[in-house]
Amino acid sequence: MKSVLLGRIRRKEATIGIVGMGYVGLPLALVFAQAGFRVIGFDVDPEKVESINRGESYLEDVPSEVLAPLVAPRVPRLDNDSVRSNVLSATTDFAMLSECDAVSICVPTPLRKTGDPDISYIVTVSEQLGHHLHTGMLIVLESTTYPGTTTEVILPRLQGNGSRLTIGEDFFLCFSPERVDPGRTDWTTKNTPKVMGGVTPNCLEVGRTLYESAIERVIPVSSTEAAEMVKLLENTFRAVNIGLVNEVLLMCDRLGLDVWEVIEAAATKPFGYMKFTPGPGLGGHCIPIDPLYLSWKLKTLNYRARFIELASEVNTAMPRYWAQHVQDALNEAGKPLKGSRVLILGVAYKKDVSDWRESPALDIIHLLEEKGAQVSYHDPHVPSRFHEGHSFTRVESLTEALPTADCVVIVTDHSAYDWTMIQEQSALLIDTRAVTRHSQPTENAPAPVY
Repeated sequence: MKSVLLGRIRRKEATIGIVGMGYVGLPLALVFAQAGFRVIGFDVDPEKVESINRGESYLEDVPSEVLAPLVAPRVPRLDNDSVRSNVLSATTDFAMLSECDAVSICVPTPLRKTGDPDISYIVTVSEQLGHHLHTGMLIVLESTTYPGTTTEVILPRLQGNGSRLTIGEDFFLCFSPERVDPGRTDWTTKNTPKVMGGVTPNCLEVGRTLYESAIERVIPVSSTEAAEMVKLLENTFRAVNIGLVNEVLLMCDRLGLDVWEVIEAAATKPFGYMKFTPGPGLGGHCIPIDPLYLSWKLKTLNYRARFIELASEVNTAMPRYWAQHVQDALNEAGKPLKGSRVLILGVAYKKDVSDWRESPALDIIHLLEEKGAQVSYHDPHVPSRFHEGHSFTRVESLTEALPTADCVVIVTDHSAYDWTMIQEQSALLIDTRAVTRHSQPTENAPAPVY
């Protein structure tokens, strides 16, 4: 069956299924469709499915003008009266998995409130695939998870239900971690190198062949466990180094030093140093979460991942540090935090995107409101949101909101903001990103607090 599937992939006759049409799945579906494969996107959200089938994108990284031609039916060729079906379509009907030659799983893997991994989405999809698994099928897990998930969670569910299919001969299973950084245009799904590990050598060969048909470079590793560990190392590296500079910020605060001066000077060293910057805390779908998957897995082996736990402790404490900073700054200005109007600028987890998952801005808002502040926010990318039982209302006019706020807090440094204007119009400014550090406001503008 390997040779048959490889032939279908090389001739672009294979049908590719992508489960989960979010920040990872939709760009991946686009790349495979652009390479000439028929692609079916699966999602439980009917609004996303309908949007895709209309050719309307809901992600900044996928322009509608790029998506629409792949969804629209193709014009018949002069030498062939039959109309080719659309290359990309989406559905909520998971029974259509049986039509797919290959399926990539791109579902969320959040943390539970207890800090334990929540792989319920992976389990659900695996069970669905178990019902529709057929000879000559490739399954690739892309969702970030702990080492061993592919073989310990997915494989048994594929081989259940009385299946007599043999892994590596009748069907194939791989892990290839997503490397999506929303908002980037230099490194995309197509040109970012892709790590791939297979349960067997045949699995790796099939998975690598498929992905090399659409992605510029695939990096093979010895096993699915190694590929799972690669992803966790990448994001643990970032989490630990961000935790380090966040702690350096706290140290400089105690020592009366300007942490940004120290960081900028250190960054002039041409070797042996990589610049990381402090901020309000970690956010997004990877860095705050992925290292804790590794920490959890190691606990089951009676090993404590001390670097990960310490970095997480420092990073998760940053929203509280900045909320206290707001209270202290207001106190210096002779105002209590309780009853003061605080305007948060930016609730997305990073600049120039609308993704607010795990954003530290949400924690800062909750903490300030617990202390009695009247908190509002402005974000050009994020409309009003509902989070943990709380409705966040966006102010529509920044120019009207700035002069009426007792304190303005810069949390996300969107490019659309005019930092000089913001500094000039703010009575009190807390800048968690140091973006106003080199601005040139008028003389009567307040000095920002970092």
